[in-house]
Amino acid sequence: MLKSQNRLALVFFPAFDWAITPTHPEREERLLYTWDQILEEGILDINGIEVYNPTIATEKDIQRVHFCIPDVRSRVPQPHLISAGGAIKAAELVLKGEADKAFAMVRPPGHHAQRVVWGDRGFCIINIEAVMIENIRQRFGHKRVAIVDTDCHHGDGTQDIYWNDRDTLYISIHQDGRTLYPGTGFPDELGGPAAIGYNINIPLPPGTGEEGFLYVLDNLILPILEEYKPDLVINSAGQDNHYTDPITNMNFTAQGYAKLTQKLNPDIAVLEGGYSIEGALPYVNVGIILALAGLNYSNVVEPDYNPEKLRQSSKTMDYIKRLCDKIYNIWRNREVIRDEMIKDQKYILRKRNVYYDTDGILEKQTQIFKICPDCSGVSTIESESDWGAKIFAVTIPRDACEKCFNEGYRLFEEIEKEKYYRVYLQDKVNDFFSSK
Repeated sequence: MLKSQNRLALVFFPAFDWAITPTHPEREERLLYTWDQILEEGILDINGIEVYNPTIATEKDIQRVHFCIPDVRSRVPQPHLISAGGAIKAAELVLKGEADKAFAMVRPPGHHAQRVVWGDRGFCIINIEAVMIENIRQRFGHKRVAIVDTDCHHGDGTQDIYWNDRDTLYISIHQDGRTLYPGTGFPDELGGPAAIGYNINIPLPPGTGEEGFLYVLDNLILPILEEYKPDLVINSAGQDNHYTDPITNMNFTAQGYAKLTQKLNPDIAVLEGGYSIEGALPYVNVGIILALAGLNYSNVVEPDYNPEKLRQSSKTMDYIKRLCDKIYNIWRNREVIRDEMIKDQKYILRKRNVYYDTDGILEKQTQIFKICPDCSGVSTIESESDWGAKIFAVTIPRDACEKCFNEGYRLFEEIEKEKYYRVYLQDKVNDFFSSK
């Protein structure tokens, strides 16, 4: 019997009972075709690869990450809790030593879900990677984590959640936001005052193929990870850079995804997007599984694969090389950049509009980050949707000093609740959540 080099856990959840519409790209067939391919290729007969069921994320798991309006029970459908629970299960198996690596093949995805949740955006309601990370930090001790998001769309939700947390390095490689939803993810989006430089965006031009993606990995992402030295590397594994994907414009291949996975060598992969249900997902996912297991993936090739047809232009490659040089220079000079951006300010204010494309909600949001020399600083969010409701939320960070901790509770207690629909407190020091 064939034996894998790494013990690999596959957590599988196709969410049979959830879809935005029966013909929407994000529907159960996304994983059913992959499952057929796994069975056909005999993946489950390989010694060392095991399949597991997900657990179910709890209300407390979600409250560690999000401000759901009005609350978790009203806002989050059961399939999303199971999808996040699948990611938690994957991480748990690795951290308990029951697997060397894990791949959560779950849906719905999560990387567009931000800290405030008024509804569904980009097919995401809760951020399943963030729910997983905060769960394992509570159960297995604090971990320094790097998330490498390889979905074709910028992971604006994960960026938002970890905007001010330098213990979570977020790297997103995606199609340029000037040409694709959600329209964000540019190199100058560097992070909040406590984590400037720890949010890294790599926007690639449409038509980027295997050569470009792997150049970015070898010459930018891997050197940064080597310097950052995370305890865990998580791949937010979107498969929609594939040349057959119906809603994107890239030329990546199953072989390219497998090579990227082998080189990145993540501890945990969590499925995000990917909407070429028959032409890409079965091949890309099997390629990733074999790469994670440490097995030969050279025979995983799409029936219509033609490397000459997919070859990117020299102009695109020149652009990518210049982009990598620019971003790596930002990374190397992040402390100098931080000093220039902060100067003598005591607070950083950030105003944004967030559009929930699936539910048709427009949110206006103001975030305020306190600049503290002793910790990441207490932060607040005032958020109003065009449905007419307004909320106020306070976050006390994990590393809060006594002064910021007390300031967080004072803000929560003194705020005039009559002015808002809900007021929330997220105390990350004591793993406590409250609302009024």
